[in-house]
Amino acid sequence: MKRHEFFSTLGISAGMIFMAPVVSSCSKDSASDPDTGGNTNNNNNGSIDFTLDLSTPTYAALNSNGGSVVKSGIIIARTSSGNFVALASACTHAGTTVGFESSANRFHCSNHSSNFGLDGSVLNGPATSALKKYNTQLTGTNLRIFA
Repeated sequence: MKRHEFFSTLGISAGMIFMAPVVSSCSKDSASDPDTGGNTNNNNNGSIDFTLDLSTPTYAALNSNGGSVVKSGIIIARTSSGNFVALASACTHAGTTVGFESSANRFHCSNHSSNFGLDGSVLNGPATSALKKYNTQLTGTNLRIFA
């Protein structure tokens, strides 16, 4: 083997060794989420199933009507009537994270002013597609978000 062939082969092998952990860390899997005590299940088929412990400071905003948090690409809000709503947090127009406007009981994109109803429907554009809605289930202080 010639010297340049040896170093070429060595460079490729070393590159593969160092890149393997990086590439594998970019893949989706169903590993548990440390923020939910291991109760997250984001399968490759796009299903969502995780639980928020509302007694922790991280999710304290959901203990009051009008509060909201974003977790795993989902915005979870507590409406003015006390119901929980969970929608995809990325605006369907340009991908900006939407916020919850409790006074209007709607989700608002600050980028281009699209608004979405509590069911994810488009109230006004420029967005033309609804936000995906997820189910919520409250048991004690645990709020489950699932598809």
